[in-house]
Amino acid sequence: AADTSIQMVTLPAMVSDGASDATTGDLAASGITTIDHVGIAVPDLDAAIAWYAENLGLVASHQETNEEQGFREAMLHAPGDDAGPAVQLLAPLSESSTIAKFIDRNGPGLQQVAYRVTDVEASMAALQAKGLRLLYDAPRRGTAGSRVNFVHPKDAGGILVEIVEPAASSAH
Repeated sequence: AADTSIQMVTLPAMVSDGASDATTGDLAASGITTIDHVGIAVPDLDAAIAWYAENLGLVASHQETNEEQGFREAMLHAPGDDAGPAVQLLAPLSESSTIAKFIDRNGPGLQQVAYRVTDVEASMAALQAKGLRLLYDAPRRGTAGSRVNFVHPKDAGGILVEIVEPAASSAH
């Protein structure tokens, strides 16, 4: 007979000690207001945009090329919800880009989860005060002029966590 038992696994970096209230203290300290987007690495941006439109009805609300980080991207939203959480499609510009390396290592798929914050520097300080490592010492330019940084995946249960402060004139 097959073993149908469920094995529980604890991720040390993700387990709370119960000493703080995550819904008030920790969330307020981090500055997180909502999920901003999930990033999905794709080999062909145009084909992926078409797939999400044809199969899920998502609308490409923004596209740009980020030469500095070596990718093309599109932000997709549910129809009529341009300010809500998005799906970000990321396609490499060259074989040496981080997205190309991600696809080579893992195949296409979920690359990051991004959280919207009100002040990226304050959020960086709060996360560092908790002992989390960030990928950059200072925020970088993100989609549509946003300011971003990332929590190292080794400090976030294997997930690349992005913090995003949207540009003043846009939701993303």
